[in-house]
Amino acid sequence: MALALHLPVAAGGLQPYTLRGTPPVSPPAGVKFNRIAYSAAHVVADSLAVVDPWITCAVDWDATIAYRRHLWSLGLGVAEAMDTAQRGMGLDWPTSLELIRRSLEAAKDVPGALVASGCGTDHLVLDNVKTVDEVIAGYEEQMAAIEKLGGKLIVMASRALARVAKSPADYERVYDRILSQAKQPVVLHWLGEMFDPALAGYWGTKDVDAAMDTALDIIAAHPDKVDGIKISLLDKDKEIAMRRRLPAGVRMYTGDDFNYAELIAGDGQGSELFHGQSDALLGIFDAIAPAASAALGELAQGNVEKFHAILGPTVPLSRHIFAAPTRFYKTGVVFMAWLNGHQSHFTMVGGQQSTRSLQHFAELFRLADAANLLEQPELAVRRMKTLLALHGVEP
Repeated sequence: MALALHLPVAAGGLQPYTLRGTPPVSPPAGVKFNRIAYSAAHVVADSLAVVDPWITCAVDWDATIAYRRHLWSLGLGVAEAMDTAQRGMGLDWPTSLELIRRSLEAAKDVPGALVASGCGTDHLVLDNVKTVDEVIAGYEEQMAAIEKLGGKLIVMASRALARVAKSPADYERVYDRILSQAKQPVVLHWLGEMFDPALAGYWGTKDVDAAMDTALDIIAAHPDKVDGIKISLLDKDKEIAMRRRLPAGVRMYTGDDFNYAELIAGDGQGSELFHGQSDALLGIFDAIAPAASAALGELAQGNVEKFHAILGPTVPLSRHIFAAPTRFYKTGVVFMAWLNGHQSHFTMVGGQQSTRSLQHFAELFRLADAANLLEQPELAVRRMKTLLALHGVEP
């Protein structure tokens, strides 16, 4: 019997919706990739904690680590304590460090598990930061803590640096200091202002091409210390242009949640392998993990058409989840985890479940079904009906 429910529509009122009935996508056991693929992973809030959710961070550690094990089982790496984990939007630095510690410990039990961890300056009080030297010290503090745990660094874009830097030279000084000290090659992180308005003008200018020049100069000065750079500008042409100019051996990790399918597939152009293709470090992979894994497995086998057939239908969902205000995309990611039974509730750190409307969730549900991403359709329908009832929509 077909599963059905009534969903709100933009024009007003409710319309019946029947699920497609197509089995969800899943990869074969032991799937192998020819790209490095990190999923930035969300955190599961402790919904029973006695806290003020807007002020205090409470994490359900068992459910949070269980989701990382799920990602590793699909062959995906985990980009830990990044913005998808609500870093800077509810997840503080002490909790982030504990999250990194627990993930690294759990990864020891999983052969081949990849973990790279966000290193930033978010423990600094922005209004108190006055100099670039304070930013450097902030990075060094987090860097030392993560490396002490044996972690690989993702050097996150810094709100404090964007606030106090006077020119591109200030960025060069900060990154020269950090990269010179790194114990192993790092992933750099360029997050556009659509993801975080406080990062506007990063690399010392609002001119994206000039900013790119500065970032490339920094990489060129330390090619042995840079594994790659993740850029999240939602502009595929800018990513491709930068990819073409990276030093040999330095990867482009796409963070483009609008155009990831074609960027990962690549165009094969350029003088170096990594000039013609992107690896991945994506928040959307958290929400579409089985499809991402299955598609990457097909790509590794040379089945490009199957890769696009699996991943292509996920792109409309991703564009919806990451629609403006883009910084609220984490709500859609956690909603997907709840629909698919990876957590028992739809409560977020910082109360962020309130950042999207019922109309947004209804369209997300339809798009997830269209992309064959509802892993337990009966459960997904029950939970969608629960959300509808919470908003006053009765059957």
